[in-house]
Amino acid sequence: MKQGILSQILDYANRANPYPLYEELRRTPVFHDGEGPYVVSTYHEIHGLLHDPRLSSDTRNRGAAAGDPLAGEEEGEGQLPPSFLKLDPPEHDRLRRMTNRPFGPPHSPRRIDGMREELRSIVKGLIDGLADGKGGSGGGDGIDLVEQFSYPFPVTMICRLLGVPREDEARFHVWADTLAASLDPDPDADAEQREKVTSSARMELGMYLAGLIEERRKNPGDDMLSQLAAGHGQGETMSTMELLSTAALLLIAGHETTVNLITNGMLTLLRHPDVLERLRREPRLAVPLVEELLRYEPPVQLLPQRTPLSDIEVCGVTIPKGAPMWLVLAAGNRDPQRFENPDRFDPDRKDVQHLGLGSGIHSCFGAPLARLEAQLALSELARRLHNPRLLDDPPPYRQNAVLRGPRHLMIACDDIRP
Repeated sequence: MKQGILSQILDYANRANPYPLYEELRRTPVFHDGEGPYVVSTYHEIHGLLHDPRLSSDTRNRGAAAGDPLAGEEEGEGQLPPSFLKLDPPEHDRLRRMTNRPFGPPHSPRRIDGMREELRSIVKGLIDGLADGKGGSGGGDGIDLVEQFSYPFPVTMICRLLGVPREDEARFHVWADTLAASLDPDPDADAEQREKVTSSARMELGMYLAGLIEERRKNPGDDMLSQLAAGHGQGETMSTMELLSTAALLLIAGHETTVNLITNGMLTLLRHPDVLERLRREPRLAVPLVEELLRYEPPVQLLPQRTPLSDIEVCGVTIPKGAPMWLVLAAGNRDPQRFENPDRFDPDRKDVQHLGLGSGIHSCFGAPLARLEAQLALSELARRLHNPRLLDDPPPYRQNAVLRGPRHLMIACDDIRP
């Protein structure tokens, strides 16, 4: 095992295809080079740790993170209190339970399925917009699927879900753009100016959301912010700061993963034209296909913020209390001890119990919505784009090694079907 394996994984030069590095990493299921994080890369060990109550998601339980290159990575919450993503029980359970009530089962069992037609309408409008732009039958420089489809789709949806008025969606998009960009390292940028712009966007968004929450408390609607602001009885009311943290989490984590899932999905389909054509003919294939995509090209590659609350032993290695840990989900998803022919993209694969949306108490909160968004997006793109093709392969990727996905995906097609 090379000493520099973690540096190689984080090196942008390997962003387009980190999977050979993950294969190398799996040869040492718990890798530690003497300092920095303990890195776990095999399926069964990751799955077990995701369900282990001795593992904390609260970085305040972490000791000195010497040598951890991802120490201090944040989700753009700024000075807000930690979201439930970064908390342990019982606080995690309280906030997640309250957030889940207006979002899905068992309290709101039809919330996600009830969005199906609205989601379909947004997808239709965005694909119609592709026909008006470049890359269709009129030629041009091509379509940037990220800028013109994969990004605006989930951001528009999260606005509708939270109850952002349509006339404010453009402002909201600008703040979301800025905060999303802050998640990507940019070695060429002016760090001070970048932080200034990010802090300004974060403050403006926070003030906007605070005003929206106050308005919803006076005049509630059927959106999530109204329901969260209303509370659910004694001991089940979020403070304004907790509401702001939760809204920020839904905004950033909620759409960033879906952008990557849709974009990685379309890239994979364009590299497997037989599967793309099959999806065009069999739209129901979208359901198992998205599950295989979550295994094959997960939008979140690794979880860098885990810490043992006591010494724990994994594969004969003792990981000390307070040590930084990485769980490399993407490596576990291609573990040959768990999946046959793991490097093969196979939408007919049986028993796809992937790690693409996590597992345990911190499993992806928005998983039902992300799945539905990806299923509708990919099936409609397959149906409507006539002879789609990549213009740039591999495409330019985002700097971020954790939230891995193309920054742009340039494609062309001969026509866009109605």
